[in-house]
Amino acid sequence: MRFDSLIIGGGLAGLVCGIRLAEDGLRCAIISRGQSALHFSSGSLDLLAELPDGTPVTSPINALDVLNKQAPEHPYSLMGAENVRRFAAESEALLARCHLNLQGSYQQNHQRITPLGTQRATWLSPEEIPTTTLGWKRITVVGIAGFLDFQPELVAGSLTENHIEVRTAELTLPALDTLRNNPSEFRAANIARVLDMPEQQRLLIEELKALAINTDGLFLPACLGSEDSQAWQAISRQLPCPLRLLPTLPPSVLGMRMHHQLRRRFLQLGGIMMPGDTVLRTQIEQQKVTAVFTRNHAEVPLQSNNVILASGSFFSNGLEAKFSGIREPIFGLDIRAPEQRDAWCKEDFFIPQPYLQAGVTVDEHFQPRLNGQRIENLYAIGSILAGFDPIQQGCGAGVSMTGALHVARQIIDNHGGNA
Repeated sequence: MRFDSLIIGGGLAGLVCGIRLAEDGLRCAIISRGQSALHFSSGSLDLLAELPDGTPVTSPINALDVLNKQAPEHPYSLMGAENVRRFAAESEALLARCHLNLQGSYQQNHQRITPLGTQRATWLSPEEIPTTTLGWKRITVVGIAGFLDFQPELVAGSLTENHIEVRTAELTLPALDTLRNNPSEFRAANIARVLDMPEQQRLLIEELKALAINTDGLFLPACLGSEDSQAWQAISRQLPCPLRLLPTLPPSVLGMRMHHQLRRRFLQLGGIMMPGDTVLRTQIEQQKVTAVFTRNHAEVPLQSNNVILASGSFFSNGLEAKFSGIREPIFGLDIRAPEQRDAWCKEDFFIPQPYLQAGVTVDEHFQPRLNGQRIENLYAIGSILAGFDPIQQGCGAGVSMTGALHVARQIIDNHGGNA
């Protein structure tokens, strides 16, 4: 089978790159090993929340020059500030084309309220996520009886520290009794499937109306809308105060919804998904990837003009930590990482950890090297890249999406030149 582009990895970076390529008419396939890391995300997307020296960032775009001085090997620094600006704006437009209703702008971070009731600087958030822009004074945090993946008291405690008057309440929702009797099934995604039913939404609205008195807003766990935000919108319209949702422990309904809508857009454009497949080996000749062999396709080679590695970091097994060191397992690409195992981590759990900046080294085109030699038709994007800390710097989603569009633009331009 032959493609214009073959993407290894079906997470945020892989899907965004695939969508953009497919929008331009390129025949594109995505090999997806398993569940995307998006299933475990909050559904909010960070661009740049903090500089490496710990300075908080209000305007990510205006901080890029300082970032370049502090971290010249950061993916943003390699890409260049102008490209980051361009592709951040294009990311917002692409997400809108996927019918993802998000609040925020690459021009300035906003403060979203986290599942613990704290505030976090963020680029884009689902429209149902509460932010500080509404100036909350009185909040009712509503839990679901027996649901352990969301703790209203923890949220309330943090909100109270911000001088907000908070009370907690609990929904009974008898329709959930079957799930309650099986704790392993009492998860946000399963609750959402029940509450997606119109008859259950009517009962939910009645319970919420009784709680929506003398409060500026209701905060619920994000257990609404398996596939889109229509359920939340329909319920919100019938309440006398704003209804906002807070992500739960993974798997997250909001993250799963984002993955679903990106995947749906990719398939609608004619993209090919190869779910549950694993790359077993690759063939490289004359500094080009000439074939990719996967478990499901046995001896049938997958051939492509371009190969994009978006296999993720340690969580997705895109990087492996062995006693002999950290390695990239599919191609064996050159990586940057601390040489000694005792330098991978710091004793203080709450400070930046060196292993998080380990990954594949790339040039300004996001092309990696194998034994010091560039592979001409191979690119790397997303969390597999070296040089950034997605947690401390709050830039994981931004690196994934802007890098994906950076690579897609080069492939599209080269394709046009070869046409």
